[in-house]
Amino acid sequence: MNQENSEIMKLVDNATSGDKKSLETLISGIQDMIFNLSLRMLGTVPDAEDATQEILIRIISNLSSFRKESMFKTWVYRISVNYLLNYKKSMFTQYPLDFEFYGNDIRFAKTDDAEILIDEISREAYAEELKMSCTNVMLQCLDAENRCIFILGTMFKVDSNLAAEILNITPEAYRKRLSRSRKKMADFLAEYCGLSGTGICNCKRRVEYAIAQHRLNPPNLEFQSLKILDDQTINNCKEEMEKLDELSLTFENFPRYRSPVSGKQLIETILHSSPFRKIQQF
Repeated sequence: MNQENSEIMKLVDNATSGDKKSLETLISGIQDMIFNLSLRMLGTVPDAEDATQEILIRIISNLSSFRKESMFKTWVYRISVNYLLNYKKSMFTQYPLDFEFYGNDIRFAKTDDAEILIDEISREAYAEELKMSCTNVMLQCLDAENRCIFILGTMFKVDSNLAAEILNITPEAYRKRLSRSRKKMADFLAEYCGLSGTGICNCKRRVEYAIAQHRLNPPNLEFQSLKILDDQTINNCKEEMEKLDELSLTFENFPRYRSPVSGKQLIETILHSSPFRKIQQF
């Protein structure tokens, strides 16, 4: 057992013994990872915030059952993935997407019909928000399990053996499905996304249409309101993104975000939440 894992296990022991500071340290160490995984899996910031809190409630309430037979982060991944794969409250669960539908929306959108006046400085900000939102939405075109495989393998760079363990499939099956998902995404990007260098869509030209369709809310730019994790934190939480075949420019600058709620504040919210009180009654 390496020193880092030994320290985490000590925090787990102390937290299960009632040490609130140790619990806060544990939660602070995983909440950004859970938030980013939730954001990629569910597609919107509000859904990701709700899911993050629910996942943390499950982790806290089941902490005493952690048997230390695996790394703590592996256990956290498994709880998070199981929850997110069965999450039914997200906007994209209610209104599912696929590559054909999203491609048609890009190809046939009447971007010249939206009569909205935007100055160039605002257009740059809106286009950046649209890029972050649209890239995240693209992930929703994959079904939940293949989306999870793509996110773990491409965005979080989880080792294939570990990812297979998390998803309860063989490493070979995981690698094959990851390869297929990457190809689907790469093919879509090549045809439709201008960031790839070949796609037909252009974020700046699509801004007015996105606002008119209520897909972009200028007073509330969700992604730009999030704090981006610094390089050191990113490295500790895995590298920010690996290259996606020859279309790496589309995804390589996609940032990781800090969870909007502080660890201490989140602990207080969870411990006083009605779901957590209900769990304690069982």
